[in-house]
Amino acid sequence: MYGAYLPRKPRRVLVLGSGALQIGQAGEFDYSGTQAIKALKEEGIATVLINPNIATIQTSEGMADKLHLTAVTPEFVERILVKEEVDALLLSFGGQTALNCGLALDEAGVLDKYGVRVLGTPVKTIRDTEDRKLFIERLAEVGVATARSRACRTADEARAAAHQIGFPVMLRVGFALGGQGSGIVETEADLEQALRRAFANGVPQVLVEENLRGWKEIEYEVVRDGRDNCITVCNMENVDPMGIHTGESIVVAPSQTLNDEEYQLLRSVALKTIRHLGIVGECNIQYALNPRGTDYRVIEVNARLSRSSALASKATGYPLAYVAAKIALGYALPEIPNAITRRTTAFFEPALDYLVCKVPRWDLPKFRGASMRIGTEMKSVGGLALQRHAATHFRGGPGAAARDDSRAYPRAHPHRPVVPPRHRAHRRSAPRVEAEVATLRRDHLARG
Repeated sequence: MYGAYLPRKPRRVLVLGSGALQIGQAGEFDYSGTQAIKALKEEGIATVLINPNIATIQTSEGMADKLHLTAVTPEFVERILVKEEVDALLLSFGGQTALNCGLALDEAGVLDKYGVRVLGTPVKTIRDTEDRKLFIERLAEVGVATARSRACRTADEARAAAHQIGFPVMLRVGFALGGQGSGIVETEADLEQALRRAFANGVPQVLVEENLRGWKEIEYEVVRDGRDNCITVCNMENVDPMGIHTGESIVVAPSQTLNDEEYQLLRSVALKTIRHLGIVGECNIQYALNPRGTDYRVIEVNARLSRSSALASKATGYPLAYVAAKIALGYALPEIPNAITRRTTAFFEPALDYLVCKVPRWDLPKFRGASMRIGTEMKSVGGLALQRHAATHFRGGPGAAARDDSRAYPRAHPHRPVVPPRHRAHRRSAPRVEAEVATLRRDHLARG
């Protein structure tokens, strides 16, 4: 089982949490870290957790075997690696902070020095997704379209790139949390101030790219194991177009405006991209899609559990973080039980007969001088998930839809029979749906 891509089962694993409570991290990654710890403990593996945020489930008593309420920084993590004598490390369950910390430890040679393995997605793949220049080069190898852009390490390089691409341009900061420092630059007059913000606090890299404002923003949650089994678990669509951070936008799952050609195109590109990059576990791929055709751009790949992953898990009932942790230990998707049926495996693509919306929540009065306009930087502090059954929406008319909107569910009901939607894109994209549905219907009828 473990010989597929790991030489041996780890004895003691260090799980990096999300770091201190701030916008863009902490609470939204509590779910993924908690599920990872549960998956490890099922295998009899000792768990060590680093997370300074006490207001989380994963820091509760009895969750991890050892808990360190310290900052997730390379200095502290190295000390704990030595003290706890861990032999493996999980980077993908603590958001951007954990990824950046893991990259710094690898660059400093700390992991090699103490013989600590990174479970799941390799460090090289993480670096390929985080470094914007490497990311574009890697995707170009398989003919995947990305936005015209140039990775810059100085303000002078960024100025030259902006003039070469042409205004307006989009500035994206590499290795950043919640779109921090990013923004759309309309004219040359706005460029200097935008560059000062982007390169603030010693930022190593800024990407200057073509402005795709107004294009649709689509996301796919993708799972791949060490034996190259790869599936898309959920696709989501932002109500707001490109130019608005995902954390600031209302998100709908599954997507509502894609036709079959568009859905299948983006799904195929997602599978090809994730396989080429070598992701092992769960990841999120984000697209910009031209609303007037099938022209697309891959915006980024998050080689980790993300805010969208938690939403997708609750929308579909598919435990993405739990499955990702099992994959990191060497399991293949056909070897992991289906959390819904308990009779089949996790190697399937869920189909939804209901809609799930994530609506962001802001608390801007607490922040002096904060802009009241949403944009490329995340300012929301949470969100509300709403579920609506598709049959009510399509057969009950506008009044029924409005009545159903008043009901809020924290997650999809685990016992609801999953019926393939009428949209044939979703029916075709899940080849095992019919068998899953038959099993679920039998269980549902047996329960009365």
